[in-house]
Amino acid sequence: MNKFRIGFGYDVHQLKEGYDFWLGGIKLEHEKGAVGHSDADVLIHVICDALLGAANLRDIGYHFSDQDPKFKGIDSKILLKEVMVLLRDSGYEVGNLDITICLQLPKVNPHIPAMKSCLAEVMNVSENDISIKATTTEKLGFVGRQEGVSAYCSALIYSV
Repeated sequence: MNKFRIGFGYDVHQLKEGYDFWLGGIKLEHEKGAVGHSDADVLIHVICDALLGAANLRDIGYHFSDQDPKFKGIDSKILLKEVMVLLRDSGYEVGNLDITICLQLPKVNPHIPAMKSCLAEVMNVSENDISIKATTTEKLGFVGRQEGVSAYCSALIYSV
């Protein structure tokens, strides 16, 4: 019998001019980008945290410390690949991911198919197992003022 586990991830990154904006493994053209120790891909970071949490493997900061210079500027897809190794080495596989991105601008919906394709390839899962939704905060809070981006992810994993 398979054992099912659920994990949840949440992350926030500040937006500033002069930074690249990586989201879901793809680069978005925008005057602002996310600030972080890595490439600051908030969507990939919440996936990592949700999967690690579901498998009781702590969180992304535990495995990839922002105090470690080897992770400075790293492509978050590399981190996600490593999380998938940790997950599979622990006897689990991804059931599905449900992700919500909170961002005022740029509009995310046109980029969702490319994000799903990229993530599915990195994780070696079906695109059908990855749901990505986007919302604004109706110009309220730091997201509405375009000062930051946040994201949430629920992950279902199962033992193999």
